[in-house]
Amino acid sequence: MSAKRLISILAVAIIGIILLSAVFTSWYTVDESEQAIVITFGKAGDPITESGLKFKMPWPIQKVEKLSKETFSLRFGFKQTADGEIDSFDKDTKMITGDDNIVLTDLVVQWKITEPKAYLFYSENPQEMLHDATSASIRSVIGNSKIDDALTSGKAQIEADTLDLLSSLIEKYDIGISVLTVKLQDVELPNAEVRSAFMAVTDAEETKNTKVNQARKYENQKMSEAIGEKDAIISNATGLKTSRIEQAKGDIALFDKLYAEYQNNKEITKQRLIMETLDAVLPGAQIYIMNDEGGTMKYLPLQAMDQNKQATPPTTTDTETKTEEGSGK
Repeated sequence: MSAKRLISILAVAIIGIILLSAVFTSWYTVDESEQAIVITFGKAGDPITESGLKFKMPWPIQKVEKLSKETFSLRFGFKQTADGEIDSFDKDTKMITGDDNIVLTDLVVQWKITEPKAYLFYSENPQEMLHDATSASIRSVIGNSKIDDALTSGKAQIEADTLDLLSSLIEKYDIGISVLTVKLQDVELPNAEVRSAFMAVTDAEETKNTKVNQARKYENQKMSEAIGEKDAIISNATGLKTSRIEQAKGDIALFDKLYAEYQNNKEITKQRLIMETLDAVLPGAQIYIMNDEGGTMKYLPLQAMDQNKQATPPTTTDTETKTEEGSGK
């Protein structure tokens, strides 16, 4: 075989390889869970987020980098092994609170890639930067929190503050990542003895709160009872006051009528008042009016007699009232 023929065969083979390479590297697919970015001679184009079959210039003119749209989880302070065991990293999790106590804190950060160009070209290792920013954020928040808040009721606020601080740092770094959530997995004291002492303090605090709530409930109950009694007394007093006023008005009206009768006939009114007074002072007594000589003039049954009832026997002592005939006394 001549050299010229060999060169021709090699040229055809090279051209064939180039054509096959162009055919196989000019088409690519983007899945629904992916986003792609086309790089032309090292320069990144706009991200491609729509799924389907796509065309590009053959390699090495253009190449495609595919990135996932899914949400990723960054485990800070621990990792889960293949057999399900949890390994903690005390170097990452050990932090100092604002009141100079040591706590172990681990958390999970949910994040996703939102700017593929920045994620690929603006930092050498975006996930490492996310880890460092998470460490700085949680340490800053824990450092401004008290140990009681970190271990009990303040966890939600710590998560919110950490998310705000971490989001602002990631936005400033511009690495193409967006932080979605921050969830504290555990916040605990570094050894069993300290944990036991703190739990005793926490139990005592809860007992104190329970006693305070019970005392306030008892106070409210007694206050309500006292207010009810006060209102009842005021209501009774108001009713008694009204009754006394009405009674006084009735007595005044009666006196005015008696006085008017007295002005018309003084002697008769005077005798009537005497008889009514005697009847009121001496109820049930048999009253006789005698003259000066000791003789009986007239029997006056001043008390009301009920004919339908049996009269009770008179008292053993009769009261005699003497008046002077015609004296008007």
